[in-house]
Amino acid sequence: MQAMEVEIWSDVVCPWCYLGKRRLEHALAQFPQRDDVRVVWRSFELDPGAPARSEHTAKERLAAKYGMTAEQVETSWARLTALAEAEGLEYHLDATQGGSSFDAHRLLQLARTLGLQDALHERLFRAYFSEGLALGDAETLARVAVEAGLPAGEVDGVLASDRFAAEVRADERRAYELGVNGVPFFALAGRYGVSGAQSVEHLLHALELASSDSAGAEEGAP
Repeated sequence: MQAMEVEIWSDVVCPWCYLGKRRLEHALAQFPQRDDVRVVWRSFELDPGAPARSEHTAKERLAAKYGMTAEQVETSWARLTALAEAEGLEYHLDATQGGSSFDAHRLLQLARTLGLQDALHERLFRAYFSEGLALGDAETLARVAVEAGLPAGEVDGVLASDRFAAEVRADERRAYELGVNGVPFFALAGRYGVSGAQSVEHLLHALELASSDSAGAEEGAP
């Protein structure tokens, strides 16, 4: 069987994306053909116009964006934190430091060329949601990337230039063409789409459908 590609449009400052990543990993652990699955992370910015560092608190940002009261934000956070904890994740949403994720996405594009994309994505998620680090800060971002295994020289070279900007924009353009307006979004084998941080069972079912469809297409090929 040929490798089945699972593309994931995600933003490193999206709490549902971290949850979706872990749920997909749990689904893959139950998927018999997991060794034939290749995961590719695609760039998506929830706030393309964000400054490098936000001056507002996490609560202020969320309340302003969605028209929520402080109490509603806290209720939402409590629910999301509990869902994350159920998947083995530690969220400190009140400590998150907002800002642009564009450079983080450029480093993820670099990481893809090095076979380190998943490792960097995991480290960026943990840095943002568990450790309260500011990923819009170049020095912090560089340190986190090196901790994930990326070569310091290449990381510095990307951050000092516009390398991989075109690749980030290409991913975002494709998301627009596919009608993706929220993340995470999973595209399986180029045939099935799953929107949102669905349950492990739902993702496992989608993997099985995509795998079965791919196998049937291979058998029917001339």
